[in-house]
Amino acid sequence: MTKRISVMLVDDHAVVRAGYRFLLENVQDVVVVAELASGEEAVSRFAEFMPDVLVMDLSMPGIGGMEAIRRLLVLHPAAKILVFSMHENSTFVEHALQAGVTGYISKNSSPEVLVTAIRKLAAGNVYIDAELAQSLVIQKSRDKGSLLASLSTRELQILCMFAEARSIEAIAEALSLSTKTIANYLTQIKEKLQVNSSPELVRLAISKGLVTV
Repeated sequence: MTKRISVMLVDDHAVVRAGYRFLLENVQDVVVVAELASGEEAVSRFAEFMPDVLVMDLSMPGIGGMEAIRRLLVLHPAAKILVFSMHENSTFVEHALQAGVTGYISKNSSPEVLVTAIRKLAAGNVYIDAELAQSLVIQKSRDKGSLLASLSTRELQILCMFAEARSIEAIAEALSLSTKTIANYLTQIKEKLQVNSSPELVRLAISKGLVTV
């Protein structure tokens, strides 16, 4: 019998994880070996399961998906990570790929796309949902000089966490940085995005689809 593809699911919503599991349990060559609710758990327990593919959401409490990806790939450079997110903004796709993920699909994709992506990653390929890939190409051509494109991955991460109404102290604790460092990052972000206040920064993040409301 052919070895089945082992999958770890990471999403803070139990109902969503149950849906993934129900779908994948009916796929003969895939087996779900773990369900976790946070990025912290994914980092601390990855070695326990060593899945062939890690399916990860981005928007989660605590360190969140992007920071979990960064930490995981430091510890396990060969990890195959598939982002499965509501975020369809090309900025997220680009930064996730830069961080080292090998796949990115939208939660609005058909169930078959998730299965296809898992198989592609397990085989050593990169997989991006066709619509997202097209959007990324179009957006990159439009945004060559855009303000949002000027943000680093860390700046984008902090902007998203701040726009989710997390305090500077909470962001600092989640990312293991000082409050002064986070405050400095926010100042740099405001300068790059040419905004003068925190409320204006939050409104901009929401308008660009960086956070869901």
